[in-house]
Amino acid sequence: MTTTYTAKTTGEAVARDSQTRIAGRTVLVTGTSPGGLGAAFATTIAPFGPTHIILASHNVVKAEHVAKDIAAVAPAVKTSVVKLDLSSQAQVREAAAEILKISTHIDILVNNAAVMATSYGTTVDGIEQQFGTNHIGHFLLTNLLLPKLLEARTQGGVPAKEPLRVVNVASNGFRFGWVRYEDINFGDGTTYEGWFAYGQSKSANMLFSRSLAEKLGNRGVVSVSLHPGVVITTNLSRSLAMEDISEMGVLDRKLGNRSYWDNVANLKSTAEGVATHVFAAFDASLDAPEVNGSYLEDSHVEDVGNVKSWARDSVDAEKLWKLSEGLVSQNFDY
Repeated sequence: MTTTYTAKTTGEAVARDSQTRIAGRTVLVTGTSPGGLGAAFATTIAPFGPTHIILASHNVVKAEHVAKDIAAVAPAVKTSVVKLDLSSQAQVREAAAEILKISTHIDILVNNAAVMATSYGTTVDGIEQQFGTNHIGHFLLTNLLLPKLLEARTQGGVPAKEPLRVVNVASNGFRFGWVRYEDINFGDGTTYEGWFAYGQSKSANMLFSRSLAEKLGNRGVVSVSLHPGVVITTNLSRSLAMEDISEMGVLDRKLGNRSYWDNVANLKSTAEGVATHVFAAFDASLDAPEVNGSYLEDSHVEDVGNVKSWARDSVDAEKLWKLSEGLVSQNFDY
């Protein structure tokens, strides 16, 4: 029987339902400062018996606090903290190497870290900050890890019992922007709009999941993307003022997104916001091949008709893959 979840379902409730799939697993999550959804995800699943949680964060001191929180609720769970700066490709490569030293057996990778609607800026590699951090950093990290992770799962010629999950935390903000394949940097900032750039990066997260599903589904990889909801108490959302929310409403009117005109944000608690993370990482229903690559909201697979074509099209997914390979100067052929 399939459990029906709602926008008010908590992460703990989903984890309780999936506890047999959490137990014994090794999980890597990015963006794990206290007060964020990555940290909430890690502390929510910890009591249900994962073997090892790897916390990858740009601030290792803050991530160590999360490791202590995990130890307080689940002292048997091993934790590791890794420095990860997604805005630097050189540092992402260092982080990937460090992660593979810690463990080549990772069952769940949750690409959670993000920046949102920032002023114009670029990464150290010259890429618009939101696209470079939210997508390119995770694209590089994931692809640097995958060959070793896939190899470890078939050692001895016996495939792992359950698929390797790659979860990309996107947003329904994908509605604000498609990937500008010929101008990802918004004319070096001259045509920049923060919410459009955020939309571009979130559409990219969704297309990346689509690509992974199409390229590696037959090798035991399940990849999905998700919208956690608007959680105003997280580090990412806390800086949002009412005028920012109003601005989203104005943009939705300009773009014709009528369903958001009078209902821009249904606010969630952190416990409710992290539920879809847990569902995406562990729910058994997502092992079905026909839902691989899907986009999730409120702990269910969203109707594809509610997803803008630019965030789900296979042609766009392949275009983004090639663009991303060019930006990291490395090809990943599967």
